[in-house]
Amino acid sequence: MRVSYLGVAKSASFIAANSVQIPLYEESESTVLPSSDQDAKQPAFDLNTLSIQHPAATFFVRAHGDSMVEAGIYAGDVLVADKSLNARHGDVVITYIDGEMTVKILELKPDVVLRPKNKAYAAMPVTTEPNVEIFGVVISVIRQLARAE
Repeated sequence: MRVSYLGVAKSASFIAANSVQIPLYEESESTVLPSSDQDAKQPAFDLNTLSIQHPAATFFVRAHGDSMVEAGIYAGDVLVADKSLNARHGDVVITYIDGEMTVKILELKPDVVLRPKNKAYAAMPVTTEPNVEIFGVVISVIRQLARAE
């Protein structure tokens, strides 16, 4: 699955100064919708705290193609990646292979391979690809849902 670079996260101070606090409602047995008075009593939630742990090392890419659909990554998704994390076996990683950015699963055992998550595509042994660089570990996927017309 090919990816296109969208940019980097701003500094931690910029994120803190521009964060939007949204009420977070936990699932409960009640089916009553909360009132605006209850909104003020709910704990605030900032999406930045969920998806950006290291602002200076975080970048965003958009997914293209279908090689990662079995991992729940679809064309059009925005992937949040952290380049400060050391990639481990089983991580979803953003790689640079022969001039193109791509997203794959990193497998370190028994051999080092980059594996797509779609049976229509073959794994890529890293030992045979001299021009492979891991840019970062994917930590979040952001997907826009289409609305019915």
